[in-house]
Amino acid sequence: MSITGIITAIVIGAIIGFLGRLVAPGKQNIPIWLTILVGIVAAFIGTWIAGLFGVANTGGIDWIELILQIVVAAIGVTVVAGIWGRRGVTR
Repeated sequence: MSITGIITAIVIGAIIGFLGRLVAPGKQNIPIWLTILVGIVAAFIGTWIAGLFGVANTGGIDWIELILQIVVAAIGVTVVAGIWGRRGVTR
């Protein structure tokens, strides 16, 4: 993967992660880098799911693929926030 591909993945992952964070219910106390990481993973998983349904490559903007990516990011942010929030609790 080229440096341009890596930078693009980080930027798209950040956007997908932040959109997923907006959609996720409640407050998420996770760092920005973790939101970006969840967004990058969600983008890949959402694209894979869109490919399974045959909607990954359509003419124009792939709205269904984008919605799938955001939904996966919202689920990922919620799960990671739950895990991240419990790691420091020792009571």
